[in-house]
Amino acid sequence: MVVCGDDGLAHRLAAELRGVYGEQVTLVVPPAERAARGPVVGRARAASAALLDRVVNAAVGGRPIAPGMAGTVAAAAGPVGEPVLEAVELTEAVLAAAGVERATALALVHDDDETNIRAALTARRLNPRLRLVLRLYNRRLGQHIEELLDQAAALAYDGGGDTDVEASTTVLSDADTAAPALAATALAGTSKVVQTEGLLLRAVERPLPADSGLHTLALLSVSDPTAGDQEPRLLPADEEVRGAAGRTAIVLEQVSTAGGPESAARGAGVVPWLNSLFSRRLRWSLAGLVGCVLALAIALWAVTGIQPVRAFYLTLLDMFAIDDPAVGAPLGRQLLQLLSALVGLLLLPVLLAAVLEALGTFRTATSLRRPPRGLGGHVVLLGLGKIGTRVLTRLRELNVPVVCVESDPEARGLATARRLRVPVVLGDVTQEGVLESAKIHRAQALLAVTSADTTNLEAALYARTVRPDLRVVLRLYDDDFATAVYRTLRAAYPGALTRSRSVTHLAAPAFAGAMLGRQVLGAVAVERQVLLFAAVDVDGHPMLEGRTVDQAFRPGSWRVLALAGRSDTPADHVLAKGDRVVVAVTRRGLAALR
Repeated sequence: MVVCGDDGLAHRLAAELRGVYGEQVTLVVPPAERAARGPVVGRARAASAALLDRVVNAAVGGRPIAPGMAGTVAAAAGPVGEPVLEAVELTEAVLAAAGVERATALALVHDDDETNIRAALTARRLNPRLRLVLRLYNRRLGQHIEELLDQAAALAYDGGGDTDVEASTTVLSDADTAAPALAATALAGTSKVVQTEGLLLRAVERPLPADSGLHTLALLSVSDPTAGDQEPRLLPADEEVRGAAGRTAIVLEQVSTAGGPESAARGAGVVPWLNSLFSRRLRWSLAGLVGCVLALAIALWAVTGIQPVRAFYLTLLDMFAIDDPAVGAPLGRQLLQLLSALVGLLLLPVLLAAVLEALGTFRTATSLRRPPRGLGGHVVLLGLGKIGTRVLTRLRELNVPVVCVESDPEARGLATARRLRVPVVLGDVTQEGVLESAKIHRAQALLAVTSADTTNLEAALYARTVRPDLRVVLRLYDDDFATAVYRTLRAAYPGALTRSRSVTHLAAPAFAGAMLGRQVLGAVAVERQVLLFAAVDVDGHPMLEGRTVDQAFRPGSWRVLALAGRSDTPADHVLAKGDRVVVAVTRRGLAALR
């Protein structure tokens, strides 16, 4: 297998394939001096200049580097023993030297979509049988590219007469893969959700009852530092679950068909036009004044005995000082006229404010909203980059109130926040007063997903000084650093929820599963580990075919959750050829299913 990338995801994916699944992996990365890459347009010139600067005589896999590649590729060895090629650009010669023509799968996980697309087109031409896995942020473009590459592979099969080889193209996004886990972690009361194959799988974190062994996905680590078992247990055996009653666990709460009237009604909710035009305070002021007008009209009707419609009309005339003074009229009529005039004086500024606010709404439709004064119970999201934008979209799909904090006024996620009408605070989160502007003292959680570990940590520590019981979720790249931060914060604030997440750690299993030809449908973060959900064909699996759902369960490796497309799967159902099952599986379990 070949992995090409320019950031931590490539290295983690290569380690995953080799260490967990035992695959032979060749890693293609940019030279160390080009870690900070320039624009796509300028990289071709850099590659041409490098051809003249140096000549490298090396061999990769017993195959000499082509003459046209001199200066473009250097061979090395990775930290886990896989061959490593340093290449300025993924040209045809570089891919050939990496062994793409003989490879089973190729993962293109560069941070630049155009680089991955160019390399995928070249690789498909070199090897139509190749299983391609692309990292693309643009989801719509990814769908078209996936169809195009699969069509090219199908035409190549027809031309070669070989129809037995299975080639596929899978387009994934590390942001889309990690966003559900990050969003779910920030919401203590919101279930982790994986939608797949017409099913809705909900997994919740709660104290484990004694009778829920058949639905337990994972036992979380013991919070007591003096306890012996500190690591979470994925897919524990029923006996272990029964002996751990009262321990916090991730439990499968529901397996049902996705969609339905409830979800349709939830997605069909539209904000009334008055809400978008006028603020809440102004709407209440208008409602109060309308109530006063009605009360005055009823009082005039009761005092004078005139018709209700005429009483309402005279009240409006009195409010706007159009009616004649009630000289010589009864005392009650005179008092009501004075009160009507007073209400009219109060109504005119409110009407003027309504007009100005409506005009201002139309004029500033593209501006960013500020957090409302009375906002509370929301999630403060730090960072609106690639990951933050996906997390924001996920939170709004769950109808969770969000306030974003972003230091870059040109961040890609600001357009999404503007479209979703999400309040945004522009400013450096490390500066005093920025988190206060986001109402951190009334928030339910802080979700720090900026690209800088130190910024996320500093924001979390400062937020904890404001709210010691605040739920905090950190995006941290380095695993050792994340583990140390998690344990220290948990020990310092035992009454608050603290989680540290790595996007590459969450995304790598999905990319590895796609390279193995399995359809990995989603992932649930279990502290520092990941539990995968995958769809597997029963046909040809001796550990699945001919066994009941109960018998197919292997503790610590996989558990059959349901038949694809069905919400009711009895435990005594015998898995047969043609069945497709949804399984919860660990990474090593997925390797064993192969």
